Amino acid sequence: MNFTINKSDIRNVLAKIQGLTGRKTNLAITENVLIKTTDSAITLVATDLETGLEGIYPASIESEGMIAINAKKFYEIVRDFPYDEIRMNEVENRWIEIGNQKIEYHIVGMDPDDFPDSPKIEDVEFFDIDSAVLKKMIEMTVIVSGASDDKRAHINGVYFERIFDDDEKIVKMVATDGSRLSTVEHHYDKSFILPEGPGIIIPKKGLNEVVKFLGSEGTVQIGFKDNHLVIKKDNETIIIRLLEGDFPKYNDIIVRGEGNVVRVDRHLFLMMLKRMSILSSDTYKGVIFNFSTDKLLITATNPDIGESKEEMEIEFGGEEVEVAFNPKYFIESLNVIDEDGVVLNIIDERRPCMLEGENDKSYLGVIMPMRI
Repeated sequence: MNFTINKSDIRNVLAKIQGLTGRKTNLAITENVLIKTTDSAITLVATDLETGLEGIYPASIESEGMIAINAKKFYEIVRDFPYDEIRMNEVENRWIEIGNQKIEYHIVGMDPDDFPDSPKIEDVEFFDIDSAVLKKMIEMTVIVSGASDDKRAHINGVYFERIFDDDEKIVKMVATDGSRLSTVEHHYDKSFILPEGPGIIIPKKGLNEVVKFLGSEGTVQIGFKDNHLVIKKDNETIIIRLLEGDFPKYNDIIVRGEGNVVRVDRHLFLMMLKRMSILSSDTYKGVIFNFSTDKLLITATNPDIGESKEEMEIEFGGEEVEVAFNPKYFIESLNVIDEDGVVLNIIDERRPCMLEGENDKSYLGVIMPMRI
């Protein structure tokens, strides 16, 4: 194998795959990136055995072949290489020369035949979605993360479903960790061709990798086949193995309409919560929310550190409600809402608080109260 490539064509993708190749698996070769040549391009393949990326990038090919090279070291070489053009040449015993006339590295590769095969996904029914929309939907749901050692599918994954109404078609993503829930929708008109299919659970780890490849412009294609999610973007394809399991019946807890509706300034509320969470710790996570006539008082108490309190004016005319919440959950939801105004729906100290934008109702955060 011998080819020359422009560093700008592969530098960004090598940076983005570090999350895949840096994840420990039971195969050491997954720390490598597989490089295959064609007539006028190279194909880069990276995987953590659950999520895989395959991308095609232009190159000047002198001789064809296939190599597996450490992804982290290869990225660092490309990132800091002082010239635009980089030549790669495989010599004997899987040693790889990287450089040009003035600078050269000798890196030992691994046997490319040991690299895991990518799933052969054929006859996929794709549908289009704006890249920025999909990125935002993922960001709004992956904020909900459970304990790292929890093996349950509905904790480690995001539920994806398609809803068909008379007037529109909807794709919906839902995530929960048992203490909160986030749901976000994207609506199409009824003429849009949206393939039908059952709800699926997509690993959050895989979706975190997908976000790195989604920009603010253009569209991507999404399809599901043979227990895999397939996302195609220009010259890159990402394949994620789906999780097996059942997702909780969540619709009963997201019924709007009951309770007290409280409108607040997103930024003021966010900064208030950040100040009140300063005294939080792993042992004392909760703060007390007290809703009374036209006032919200938040108090935080940590016997190991101290206490704090702050109040803000709100429009509230219902009966007084005193309830404990983890402020981190509110902060994370507020960070993914783009509007200046947000709406809280609070019923009592036993039932969850709902949080959404004042105008855009596509996102809904549901936060369960704590016992203090």
